[in-house]
Amino acid sequence: MPPPSSRRSAPLIRQSGLPLERAAHPLLELGGFETVLPEPLGELVVSQQLTDLLQLDAPQAELSRDEQVRLDVRDLLRHGGYKPTGRGKPASEYLIKAAAALKLQSINLAVDACNAISLHSGLPISVVDLDRAEPPLSVKIVEQDLSYEFNRAGQQIQLRGLVCLHDAVGPCANAVKDSQRTKTSESTRHTLSLVWGCRAHPERLEAAVRWYRQLLEAAGASTQMALIRESP
Repeated sequence: MPPPSSRRSAPLIRQSGLPLERAAHPLLELGGFETVLPEPLGELVVSQQLTDLLQLDAPQAELSRDEQVRLDVRDLLRHGGYKPTGRGKPASEYLIKAAAALKLQSINLAVDACNAISLHSGLPISVVDLDRAEPPLSVKIVEQDLSYEFNRAGQQIQLRGLVCLHDAVGPCANAVKDSQRTKTSESTRHTLSLVWGCRAHPERLEAAVRWYRQLLEAAGASTQMALIRESP
């Protein structure tokens, strides 16, 4: 009989998919999926293949950056009145700057996969620890003067006008910066990834989600598309 460590595997995600309600938005095309990791995140080794993708012009990348995509992502975030400039620019633009300065380093499997896909697709991505979020989950524009902390230093992002993922507590992720409250940790086993795509580029969103899931599944994870429904 094989030792217990070799028999462990990721539990199956329910077949129906995680329910996620989204408000109508003329520019947003959302891609979302659950991931169950085979071990706690802090125990997983990141492959060299994945860390190589954190380079700005990695030859093995399946997608490449596009200036029109960058502009359309900014328009997507402007729709509710948010200004995606300066420190409030889309996370995908931050990654390009970091990679160009050789400052985009490996963190863990969940973050590295997210960063690699976002860097090369030009689409912002959020990753949430589902064990730290409280259902129900929904995506909508923040209409109040709300904010949340996005790092351990306690820095905050102002959310009014920005389309965000919400849980029962409030906003917890968006295409600029995710909330510290629901970020992954070394003990994370179950995540939700949201790719903030544009309706003008559906093929790019589909390719990004497919490649993203392949990277995670190659590391032994199980993935399942979320059940995204538009609110009436």
